[in-house]
Amino acid sequence: MAEKIFPISQSQLEKIIQKYPTPFHIYDEKAIRLNMRRLFKAFSWAPSFREHYAVKAAPNPRLLQILAEEGAGADCSSLAELILSDKAGIHGEKIMLTSNDTPADEFQKAISLGAIINLDDITHIEYLEKNAGFPEVLSFRYNPGSLIEGNDIIGKPEEAKYGLTKKQLFEGYQICKDKGVKRFGLHTMVISNELNPNSFIATAELMFNLAVEIKEKLAINLEFVNLGGGVGIPYRPEETAIDLEYIGAGIHTAYDKIIRPAGLNLAIAMELGRAITGPYGYLVSTALHEKKTYKDYMGLDSCMANLMRPALYGAYHHITVVGKENAPLDHTYDITGSLCENNDKFAIDRQLPAIDIGDRIVIHDAGAHGHSMGFNYNGKLRSAELLWKENGDVELIRRAETLDDYFATLHYDGSVF
Repeated sequence: MAEKIFPISQSQLEKIIQKYPTPFHIYDEKAIRLNMRRLFKAFSWAPSFREHYAVKAAPNPRLLQILAEEGAGADCSSLAELILSDKAGIHGEKIMLTSNDTPADEFQKAISLGAIINLDDITHIEYLEKNAGFPEVLSFRYNPGSLIEGNDIIGKPEEAKYGLTKKQLFEGYQICKDKGVKRFGLHTMVISNELNPNSFIATAELMFNLAVEIKEKLAINLEFVNLGGGVGIPYRPEETAIDLEYIGAGIHTAYDKIIRPAGLNLAIAMELGRAITGPYGYLVSTALHEKKTYKDYMGLDSCMANLMRPALYGAYHHITVVGKENAPLDHTYDITGSLCENNDKFAIDRQLPAIDIGDRIVIHDAGAHGHSMGFNYNGKLRSAELLWKENGDVELIRRAETLDDYFATLHYDGSVF
């Protein structure tokens, strides 16, 4: 079972809200740091272990700085994420560009930063060479097709737009080797938000065998295998959190069985995002309106512009009514926002305590793919991001947007709006 406890007391929260009105996202610094240390400890056996944090999960330079202090690098999918990582103190080969349908300026920026480039398609070799040149280290993203099952979020690998087939992979390595590239890696990412730890061990075994085959057939000694991310978190209280130690031990066994006899000194890399920050971020809102028609709707001052996952995926996010944690769950609500969209709901038919207007509502597990997926539909403004520091202080790490921000890029009748 996964306990869903908001770590900030009601009185502390009210003091925070006096300074920073709801809605806002707030992140637990201490918990994030401890979680990162746990990951590194689970892979302390590896000759070298790298965590390239998936920046898309929470692209805030203050959070990236904290993760960098704990030893993490960055996995980037855009020009903005490359720049954010560099500004946060993540440099060189601690940055990995794993993009797709990639424009030239992203390749160029990655080259200038000394980052690892992870190519998503064999045609990108020529495009990269023409527009940016080759990096010091080049990797390819492998799509194993039907060899591995995907899951509901990322889909079946053979239907995914990502990665090279095995035939293309071998052709790509040979082409780049012939062009003078000397340092290589290998990458895959086939599942997302997965709670079965054996899935990750099976992926490692597949990739280790592939690394050995690449050595035998192409005489290329890969420097690293990046096993991707995809480690899930228990969004529902009845779910069990993933056992990182179990995954680490299982991959260790596979490494000793497959990699060591082949004489490879292979670094292990991952690109976890959700599993690192997801459980330690919260969307804090205030109950604004109650509507009773055919159902009982409780409207918040936040909406799907602040957290899209429930509307996009039908995803479950646990909800706490602050101060009523032990009250009976004797009311059924749809918890909604104010967007002019009927799917603007954080929860449907959710059993909760009786909610009064003005109650503080905490939506759990919003520390990844929460604020980062925000948007401005209906002219909604993106909320602030706060950091609950280890010493109990609160730091503003992104201010809330204003109408001036929203209007800043608009032109009207040839003039700035």
